[in-house]
Formats: sequence, structure tokens, C-alpha cells
Amino acid sequence: MFNPYESERETPFIIAEIGINHNGDIDVAKRLIDVADAAECDAVKFQKRTIDVVYTKEYLAGHRESPWGTTQREQKEGLEFGKEEYDIIDDYCRQKGILWSASAWDEPSQEFLRQYDLPFNKVASAMLTHLPLLEMIAGEGRHTFISTGMSTHEDIDAAVEIFNRHKCPYTLFHCVSTYPCRDEDCNVATLMLLGAKYCHPVGYSGHEAGSLPTIVAATLGASAIERHITLDKTMYGSDQSASLEPNELASMVSDIRKVETIMGSGAKVVLDAEKSVAAKLRYF
Repeated sequence: MFNPYESERETPFIIAEIGINHNGDIDVAKRLIDVADAAECDAVKFQKRTIDVVYTKEYLAGHRESPWGTTQREQKEGLEFGKEEYDIIDDYCRQKGILWSASAWDEPSQEFLRQYDLPFNKVASAMLTHLPLLEMIAGEGRHTFISTGMSTHEDIDAAVEIFNRHKCPYTLFHCVSTYPCRDEDCNVATLMLLGAKYCHPVGYSGHEAGSLPTIVAATLGASAIERHITLDKTMYGSDQSASLEPNELASMVSDIRKVETIMGSGAKVVLDAEKSVAAKLRYF
């Protein structure tokens, strides 16, 4: 069974969240996969929706200006990938040697994703209270990352009960569902509370404009990290401004990989290199 933490290094498993930042363009999706691979992320992730299941007819008929038209339906359909695109993604990620997955927002989408035998599942914060979908995902037994944005302890308890009952391995993500999230709202210390309460691996899914809260999360022991990525924050889309551009992603991943080295063992020792300094500076 896939274990995201099986590695010679003990730094976090890093997921680059492409989501719908590809704007319905498979070439943009491939460029974002390239960005994640170049930054040495462990995986990329997309989002999958069945438009007529997730949204009502009334909502889809509503007005929405977008590159694809003037209705919510045209916008949602313009952002959605189908089998042709996911076949390309699957093949391209295999060529690049990077893992991929997607978060399903409904049961038909989860069924659709099963054809790719993905290494892990993801429950988006918006879906944490969708218990039938959680039953379906947990029933697969794949390692699942569960975002907890917008959720109370009672909401998380109900989700955890389902995954425990199915004996499905999971990682809880501390997450704040604002885009972008203000520094004062990040509350990164919550991941320690979640770890202590549920005795399971805990990670961080961030939506802040920069990377410092994510690096703090890694320092506090986050076992996995998820961050949205974009080619350009000014591109069309609600998630773009809360995403990292290529240089930001590369810098963040590099810093996270250094955290374990910087943290050290915690033992108080006098380094050999310090002894020669002491001989020069201590005169008593």
C-alpha cells in the first residue's frame, strides 16, 4: 500500500495543488506539472467535479462573466477536465516521474478517478461534511489527505470515525479556507492540537500569499504540505492570488527541505568548530 512517508529523508511529503488553475488548458496543466517537478515536489493534485451534481440548475443558469461565456455553467464547464485531459495528465506525470491525484467533489467524480489507480485520495475542506462521499473514499483504503478548513471538532470527529472504521490510513491537514489567508488567520499551531487529539499524522494545506506560515508548519512537524501553484497570480481564477508562482514554490520547497537539518537533534553539544573559537575568545 502506498505510504507517502516512505523515504530516506524525513522531510514533509509536498503536494503542489494545481486544482483548476490550469483554466481548462491542458498545456497550462503540463507547464504546472513541470513547475512542480522542477521544484522537487512529491506530487501534483487536481480537482474533479460533475457539474450537474455539485451545482443546481438555478445556480448554473446564473450570470458569470468568464473567458468561456456569461453563465455559471459555461464558466464551470470551461474549467473542467474530462477523460481525454486526465489520460494526458496520467501519461505525462508517469513520464516525469511525479505522482498525481485529484480531489473529487462528488461520488461520480470519485468513481471516474478510480480508473487511474491513484496513489492517494484527497478530501477537500468543502467536502469534509459530505459523509456519503467520505464513506466511498475511505472504502477504497487508499491513504487519504483530509483538509479541515471551515470545520468544527464535531465535523472532524465524524470524518475521522469513518476512516477509522474502514481502517483507511489518513493525514489530517490543518487548513483555513480563505483565499488568500491573512497571516493572523493562519493559526498554524492548530496542527499540533490535531496531532495530539487524533494521534495521526498531521499536515498543512495553506492558502496564504507567501510561504512563511508553511515553513513554520514544517518546523512544527507537519508530515505533509499542500500549496496551490500558478504560472502567474494575475491569471483568471479565484485561486490564483492564493497560489505560489514557480520561483516562490522552488524557494519554499528548498527551505522546507532544510528544516530537519536546521532543527537538529535538540541535544546541547559543543561542536569541535566551537572549541577553537572558545580558545580564542575565552581568557578565563
